[in-house]
Amino acid sequence: MVDLGVRISQQVLRTDVAGMPLEWIDYREAVRLYHAEQVAYACGTPLFRVRGGYSALTGLRSVIEVNSIIATHGTHQGLAELRDAYVPPLNNRTLFKRDANICLYCGNRFLNSELTRDHITPISQQGEDRWTNVATACRRCNNHKGGRTPEQAGMELIAVPFTPTYAEYIYLKGRRVLADQMEYLLAHFPRKSPLHKRLRIHLESNTAATAADLC
Repeated sequence: MVDLGVRISQQVLRTDVAGMPLEWIDYREAVRLYHAEQVAYACGTPLFRVRGGYSALTGLRSVIEVNSIIATHGTHQGLAELRDAYVPPLNNRTLFKRDANICLYCGNRFLNSELTRDHITPISQQGEDRWTNVATACRRCNNHKGGRTPEQAGMELIAVPFTPTYAEYIYLKGRRVLADQMEYLLAHFPRKSPLHKRLRIHLESNTAATAADLC
């Protein structure tokens, strides 16, 4: 059983033994990895304490503590090279999160349901459905732009679209990413990435708020 008071839907960040982020897993998969002795080490904060059966020899009950970040055994030949060339699949949820739910034309923030995927160079003008040619746009701006380029519509992008790296895409896919998980992933982001700057500001503001609460 899982101790009460813990949200069991919280995802665990799995990495390889070298510390490179691999994927998000739930507590069941994390426990399975512990049971199979695939966990090399753990870091981050404790999330779950899962209790199993009683030992016939000792009479003690097995307990597995699952942390927010776990590193697993196994070698991944050529994984670094694959990561460098990796292009994440494009979907609206991660696109909107890449752009912080901000319309890249009017600069206002919206709910996911109020946003659309805009092709900067329209498909009708040989534009492609790829990360560097799509922008988060509110419905009003997208309707106004229509099948035109921003220049043709007299509009201007407030940020340059970019393709997320492997580690950035893992962050974009995460639900309720914890501060320690965010800090860990941040170390694997390119220093010049817009996401690096945004997350660093977010973490520093949260740290400052916590310090103020303690004063």
